[in-house]
Amino acid sequence: MKVLVVHNYYQQRGGEDATFEQECRLLTRFGHAVVAYQRSNKEIEKAGAWAHLRAPLDIIWNAKSGREFRTLLQDERPDLVHVHNTFFTISTSIFSACQELGVPVVQTLQNYRLFCPVAVFFRDGKVCEDCLEHSLWEGIRHGCYHGSRRDTTVVAAMIKVNRVLKTWPGNVDGFIAVTPFGRRKLIEGGLPADRVMVKPNFVDPDPGEGGATRDYAMFVGRLSPEKRAATMLEAWGKLDQPVPLKIAGSGPEQQALQEQARTYGLGHVEFLGQMPREETLALLQGARFLVFPSEWYEGFPVTICEAFACGTPVICSRMGAMEEIVEDHRTGLHFPPGDAEALAARVAWAWQRPDEMRRMGGEARREFETKYTAERNHPLLMEIYNWAITRKRGAVAAG
Repeated sequence: MKVLVVHNYYQQRGGEDATFEQECRLLTRFGHAVVAYQRSNKEIEKAGAWAHLRAPLDIIWNAKSGREFRTLLQDERPDLVHVHNTFFTISTSIFSACQELGVPVVQTLQNYRLFCPVAVFFRDGKVCEDCLEHSLWEGIRHGCYHGSRRDTTVVAAMIKVNRVLKTWPGNVDGFIAVTPFGRRKLIEGGLPADRVMVKPNFVDPDPGEGGATRDYAMFVGRLSPEKRAATMLEAWGKLDQPVPLKIAGSGPEQQALQEQARTYGLGHVEFLGQMPREETLALLQGARFLVFPSEWYEGFPVTICEAFACGTPVICSRMGAMEEIVEDHRTGLHFPPGDAEALAARVAWAWQRPDEMRRMGGEARREFETKYTAERNHPLLMEIYNWAITRKRGAVAAG
């Protein structure tokens, strides 16, 4: 099969970027021809004054991307287009090109951009579904995107224009949710239930389990408000026994978090910054557990999947996809979102029971082997691709 895979990189690397790269490698590994159409939001930094002026219009509908993509479709003639992210440099103009040429399309949705200008259903330190339950005006009123009403208006306009044009679901044959929870939210937002399928993320290559010495806890992720690393540090300040903690990641809250750690006197907390994936995996293999205190719904956190692959259990917020992926007292522990006291209690319990955490780590590893390997993921992806191709043929034949 020949697959044209589309992805718009964010300015700061994240899980969606890693998933796109892994799926390209997966397809190639199983003998498929892969053509990648990829751009980056960093392009705007190098663009001239005119491009900056045009940026709001291009976010809503980038006609140049649409023309380029139409030419690529005509040259490559793929069996299917698989879209990961189009925000914001590529834009949704590519979907109409696929529709014009009768090429089947599937789109992976790892966030909620179709219904929320900031894509995460999170505002003022808590889950917010105002734009889903009411209208996009709620996001504009609060200036949710970049703290700016102007910027939020641009993103809200992009969503609204595509609703009017019926881009979703009109020009997309199938949607891929990465968890059952995500599927339910997408359907709640108005996507047709019979066209939203679930395929989890995966880890490849397999990093393998870690060794016997596991003498620290770990956090891996972007240091941004919705990830709630601040709640984790607050919990660490409540511990009677010092627990070494390694924090791998960077982001807008890094300086504030470092100051918080100093205020609490947490000399045993180490900020490692952004690290290469291989080094992060090596650290996960030596961690007694991963702490995942996020307070937004999350898509499918690749970090949790990587921890499972390394035989490392996860202490996570009891909400959304996290609650589905991590089974309490089997592959990790749950705590109420935002409750630093409860998190501290779980951490203390886990730290004092290394044998129990090794047992949970073994269960986490088995969960990975059962659900989250490349070998398990490929047939799921092919089933979705073949379904979308069949659906498109039927639609074309019906005229």
